[in-house]
Amino acid sequence: MSTTRNTENCMVCGEKLDYLQTAVDVSCTYCAASFPAHIKCPKGHSVCDLCHGKEARAVIEGLALTATSPDPVEIAESMMALPQLPMLSCDHAFIAAGALMAALRNSPYGSKIGEAVVREAFSRTAKQAHGGYCGLTGVCGVAPAIGAVVSIFLGACCGSDREQKIVMEAVTRVSQAITDLTGPSCCKAYVRAALTVAVPMFSEKFGIVLPVKNSSVLCNHSEKHPHGCREEQCPYYRKPSKDLFAGSKFVPGTIACVT
Repeated sequence: MSTTRNTENCMVCGEKLDYLQTAVDVSCTYCAASFPAHIKCPKGHSVCDLCHGKEARAVIEGLALTATSPDPVEIAESMMALPQLPMLSCDHAFIAAGALMAALRNSPYGSKIGEAVVREAFSRTAKQAHGGYCGLTGVCGVAPAIGAVVSIFLGACCGSDREQKIVMEAVTRVSQAITDLTGPSCCKAYVRAALTVAVPMFSEKFGIVLPVKNSSVLCNHSEKHPHGCREEQCPYYRKPSKDLFAGSKFVPGTIACVT
């Protein structure tokens, strides 16, 4: 059984993945579990959702439970910098839920948000965050992840009145923000966009202000994107610095001053 875990393309061998229109029955290379898959490696490797996110998800949950900052963007960026986090994966839905829930817990309004509440957000997110379904059904797991946090905060459930409407509004707003960033998809951009929606919504709806120190986040992961980064089309793209003196014989610091 393989122990290799690449964070780009095929987790087992690093080969570019095939994305299928119709599911095929496969066995997980890591745990041998059988499952229908829409994503597989041309070399025959397949990884189930549980194994794909197991290592990163445990660390994400730990960070969500121990973070002390009330800044959800700061928390999310620390999670997305984890070396074991795949470039694209539904682990990002757990980052969105975990970062927002942790920030709320660390705010003056979070006295009732304990470990069980954070785990509940993760449990709900897991029900709707599945690899590749952003393209298969148009639903990215990051949207229901934010919805789970809003629902828990409001105590919403099926049949509730105003509460359920606000939850659905949150998911709709996040979905639109994600749609505006798609082509191709990028899980990291989606997390940032979701928090850009969620933070002002908590202020607007509940009067809860979550401090965001750096709202102009620039991405450090562009070169890892297996489908190709959107670059200038993405608001989080970090443009490569240009050498203003490339090709010039005049190099700073090498010209002597003549007196």
